[in-house]
Amino acid sequence: MARILVIEDHPTNLELMSYLLQAWGHEVDTAIDGLQGLERASAQLPDLVVCDIGLPGMDGYEVARRLKAEPATARVPLVAVTAYAMVGDQEKALRAGFDAHVPKPIEPVALMAALAPFLSAPGSVPSPAPATGAPPAPAKMPVHLCAPRPGLTLLLVDDTAANLDFKLGLLEPAGYAVHTAAGGHEALAILQRQRVDLVVSDVMMDRGSGFDLLAAVRSSPTLHALPFVFLTATARDEASRQRGLALGADDYLLRPIEPEVLLAALRLHLGG
Repeated sequence: MARILVIEDHPTNLELMSYLLQAWGHEVDTAIDGLQGLERASAQLPDLVVCDIGLPGMDGYEVARRLKAEPATARVPLVAVTAYAMVGDQEKALRAGFDAHVPKPIEPVALMAALAPFLSAPGSVPSPAPATGAPPAPAKMPVHLCAPRPGLTLLLVDDTAANLDFKLGLLEPAGYAVHTAAGGHEALAILQRQRVDLVVSDVMMDRGSGFDLLAAVRSSPTLHALPFVFLTATARDEASRQRGLALGADDYLLRPIEPEVLLAALRLHLGG
């Protein structure tokens, strides 16, 4: 497990990166601007710093220069994860002191692959990889968090793209094949043509609620036994939970949820 500091001012990106890194077993600290990031890096000496460039006040270039100028933090690997992805932006970041440059939007598997070389030897910058053109292999998910057996397929149902990103970033590295749907109507269409081993669904959605989706699944002669788990941040009241369970949900989970808790719950309902 590595200690990683994420410096990012955009709440959705910060939550996504924190969720993803924790899912891979790392300890995460966060800062929302450059000055706060410098203070936390100096105080905690993390194994890796992941930093945006377009920060308010002090930008990421200045953060990199200051971190590399301080003896205590000069050897801490520093990776830019940024929307600055035009021609010349990568070279500018490396000149400022970043050890790697990852363009946004954040792709979970690509991000973890880019960070993997810096997590193998905490506190030191690795030697450059051979120029083979192949991306570094992603870090391995701990065995107890992986899919209980290969070939399992999940359907994620949520009408918020950021929420789907969180779940994809957790479940795909754990070894699941994943389909996504933006609501209950789309999910039913997928279930009619694709084999799925478990559904993870939000509750309140504009294009077909999770309750309606579950009722349709449980009334279907071919789908009625399909494991179905609710995962919601909005329908948190006891009446909603009881309604979901009465309709036949196998579990009713609330966000925020620790990644290992979610993975353990899914393994349980998949027989793992």
